[in-house]
Amino acid sequence: MAGRPWTVGALVRYGARRFRQAGLAFGHGTTSARDEAAWLVLHALNLPPATAAGGADRPVRPYGAQRALALIERRVRSRKPAAYLTGEAWLGDHRFRVDERVAVPRSHIAGLLREHLAPWITSRLAIGAALDLCTGSGCLAILIAHSFPRARIDATDISPAALAVARANVRDYRLGRRIRLLRSDLFSALHAERYDLIVSNPPYVTTAAMRRLPREYRHEPHRALAGGRDGLDAVRRILCGAASHLNPRGMLVVEVGAARRRLERAFPRVPFTWPETAAGDSVFVLGREQLPRPAPWQPDRD
Repeated sequence: MAGRPWTVGALVRYGARRFRQAGLAFGHGTTSARDEAAWLVLHALNLPPATAAGGADRPVRPYGAQRALALIERRVRSRKPAAYLTGEAWLGDHRFRVDERVAVPRSHIAGLLREHLAPWITSRLAIGAALDLCTGSGCLAILIAHSFPRARIDATDISPAALAVARANVRDYRLGRRIRLLRSDLFSALHAERYDLIVSNPPYVTTAAMRRLPREYRHEPHRALAGGRDGLDAVRRILCGAASHLNPRGMLVVEVGAARRRLERAFPRVPFTWPETAAGDSVFVLGREQLPRPAPWQPDRD
């Protein structure tokens, strides 16, 4: 098979057909068999992403075709997301190193940061201090640094292994003087620190949904996904602790996936705002003055 003449487009079509036949699952940066195949083929051939649009007829040398075909087969056999096979993931124009120590970056907060969180934040210079909780690969902390040039950022994670990956990404973007990485269980290591902005893409997958996840998702760290019975274990703690770490008029931005209704039932008096993202209403925004005061919570029993 590798000895036949190949073009970029033919390799992508072959990969997409193999992926569909194998019943693979997507969602770690791509949403279709074709896009996943294009990502792997272009990576194997060391070609830029734009080649997929205008370079389908580009001939491929036999050695390059062998590399692409081998990567396609690894995807089928291992059921690992493409990001783990290539060692990289993209959020917009930003590339991040990834491996199985961290969840694959795919937060919808990234799109809001590209717009500098407008209209809630009216000036890129308004954010002097920011916090990224559950930073994982460090991707959101790095995007905050690009969106708000005056911001100094703390990025925390409970996993030392994840922080090692984040450290490599911070180093790649030469942001070591602006981003401080801390091991912390949410706010536990932050003491009296206060911020103008707190963002988080915490674990929010329910226990029942965790049992149904396709094999691709099982390669990600369990605690980066698992949010407890109703998916809100970490989110509750963030909501109840954020006010103590925000400056007046500070803002909290949290991704919760499909948990909007469960969250609004659990906190019926909190006036959540739900910006439109590519995933619909998966991210909420709250000002410090809208947050619940720290108090014991009772589990939602609905």
